[in-house]
Amino acid sequence: MAASSNSPFELPRLRVSFGFENDTRFLEVDDVVAGKILSLCPDKKDDRFMRNEATTSNGYILSAEFFDVKFCPFQPLDCDPVFAAISKKHIIICKLAQNSGDANPLEVINIIRDDDDEASSCCCTWSRHPITGIPCICVGGVDAKVKIYDSSDGSLVEAFHDTGRYLLSSGHDQVINLWTIPDLPTTPITAPIQVHYPHFSTSAVHSGIVDCVAFFGDQVLSRACHDGVIAFWRIEGFSSDASYPLPSDAPTPQSVVPINNEDTTRLTRSAFVPVTSPSCPAQYTRLLEFHTPNCGPQFFMRFKVHHVPGQNAVLAFCNAAGNVLFWDFERLTEYRHLMRKLQDPRRDKTEVVQLPTWLKPVFPRQKIDGKKGMSRTPGRDKGRLPSGQESGPESGQEPVHGGGDFNQETMESWSARYSVENPQEPLRAHRTESSSANFVGRQVAWSPGGDWCVVVGSSNTTLILQRWAKKAPGPAQVNAMA
Repeated sequence: MAASSNSPFELPRLRVSFGFENDTRFLEVDDVVAGKILSLCPDKKDDRFMRNEATTSNGYILSAEFFDVKFCPFQPLDCDPVFAAISKKHIIICKLAQNSGDANPLEVINIIRDDDDEASSCCCTWSRHPITGIPCICVGGVDAKVKIYDSSDGSLVEAFHDTGRYLLSSGHDQVINLWTIPDLPTTPITAPIQVHYPHFSTSAVHSGIVDCVAFFGDQVLSRACHDGVIAFWRIEGFSSDASYPLPSDAPTPQSVVPINNEDTTRLTRSAFVPVTSPSCPAQYTRLLEFHTPNCGPQFFMRFKVHHVPGQNAVLAFCNAAGNVLFWDFERLTEYRHLMRKLQDPRRDKTEVVQLPTWLKPVFPRQKIDGKKGMSRTPGRDKGRLPSGQESGPESGQEPVHGGGDFNQETMESWSARYSVENPQEPLRAHRTESSSANFVGRQVAWSPGGDWCVVVGSSNTTLILQRWAKKAPGPAQVNAMA
């Protein structure tokens, strides 16, 4: 768990990466899970490439990938966090050591290999035994089976179907649905309860395959391939505090099929705003977009938000170029407050304004004066910190002259990352951590305490990122504890 003295605005840095053996040798040639690509040079045996890829006789390559990763949510926050990474045939269970210092923080606890010929896993979640409380890892895939393993010994223990009160779903038809799960019986039933219609449905938010959708409070985050953004939006009229809508309230599909995306009312139906009106002209509102470059046509790339009480909410995503992108939602609020203060006409211009450490003025590049051979910086006084008034990161803020006059490059740089004035202008990442340019991130996971971020993806590779790192105990501390 992070110490209270650590900055809440700190974002993770890449600590270590590692890869596991190629599991494509366990797959059939006609495997249909994402990962089959056409080899441009199928006859060349590049050892570096073949370590992680298997080439079939018809020139296709079966890509070895991790598809999902989840931290165990049932541990105390002061324990070393445990996570599970899922490939098509393997479950890797690992532990991260907080006090590892400069050493490798990763310890592999267990490796489970699925010997089911039809198994091709791509998603997982954690549960625990209702009697013993032992954590279990639940794995699913294209074989339409859910398997639950005891995380301590790898034994297959049982299968179940997990539900929640509200459920978001999405898929290849670019439609996002919100379902209300009805009251469920407490006794065993012989036939499943069917919910036929969602209480909200839209195909207007994205123009491609929607592969990731999540709640953030009552708002929604979603992304689709080809869009190049993560969308942040709200369903008008929806509140989880209100009474649950009845199944009969769910709107049925319209008989008129829209011919274009201009008329959003024909692309969206909602039980919360059944009919638009001047007082509520939309059934959903797009609030923000987050810029996710270098994703291309890749599908099955999923973000994750760390959102727990007492910590800043942080969105993390990895693109198809090995870049892990972070956005701190609290920075958006702090930036808005700062801009209002700087732009207040009643403000005392002689007052020193405190800039947070993550908000740095941009200084123009120096140019060489050909006549005198001297370097000069045009507009060097604009946005420059006063001499002798810089403060270290431990203070959390940097004083800036009260004039509030910053050069255009500074204001554009800040606005591109933190301004929420234009919801159609995607926000650039607040921090970017780079790994291999060939790495495609498939899933991001956060430890419960928020100090570790793990990304899994192509080439059976896992990235470990950390913030609020703790130092390993020195010899004197070790002797004192002995």
